Amino acid sequence: MSAPDETASFGFQDIPAADKAGRVKGVFDSVASKYDLMNDLMSAGVHRLWKDAMVDWLDPAPGGDILDVGGGTGDIALRIARRWGAKGGHVSILDINHEMLKAGQKRPDFAKLDPAVTFDWICGDAERLPVPSASKDAYTIAFCIRNVTHIDRALAEARRVLKPGGRFLCLEFSRVEVPVLDTLYDLWSFKALPEIGARVAGDAESYRYLAESIRRFPPQKEFARMIEAAGFEQVKHRNLTGGIAAIHSGWVI
Repeated sequence: MSAPDETASFGFQDIPAADKAGRVKGVFDSVASKYDLMNDLMSAGVHRLWKDAMVDWLDPAPGGDILDVGGGTGDIALRIARRWGAKGGHVSILDINHEMLKAGQKRPDFAKLDPAVTFDWICGDAERLPVPSASKDAYTIAFCIRNVTHIDRALAEARRVLKPGGRFLCLEFSRVEVPVLDTLYDLWSFKALPEIGARVAGDAESYRYLAESIRRFPPQKEFARMIEAAGFEQVKHRNLTGGIAAIHSGWVI
């Protein structure tokens, strides 16, 4: 629960913290049916390489039990499943948004996977995971954590559900660290993205929010300190494409 006078960021706005989850739900209800297409357009397809890099670093052991949070359309789960193949494993795909989960469940890619890999689809909140403590081998979250109301609570929940030896891995837009690229990226984010959103998804405002939310997210080293504060050890990060995105890793020891 949020305190009555507590605020949270919603793009460049500060709104009552209690309202954020509903506002974010509205954004993703609006974009769910075009979410994967828009990711391709927004990143010129580079998000696919970033997600591959995340799963490369995870290097999921066959037979594992992985929780993918904010994974509604199934991109990360599919990559993990393809690594396992006939060796098998289980992925729980959790998202707070019904529309995103429905979009994921409709993807024909899942029917092509080896049946040794199993899935369940869970509608749930990253800050209050409906998952038993110390039950998962890995926790992945891609392009989601900046949208939660209380990042510290989401990190604490990630720590809670992981077994000893469990791995936390987060892929998120981050702070560009290459001169000139940061200026070009700002122009792309605030000029091009809302226009693309308007033309393709019929929704400029949702994509303006997505661009603004990236700028309000903590930079790489600050986010790493938050992960450490949640109880993770051996916390590291890797920049992707000059820091446009970054992967953060932590372990439960």
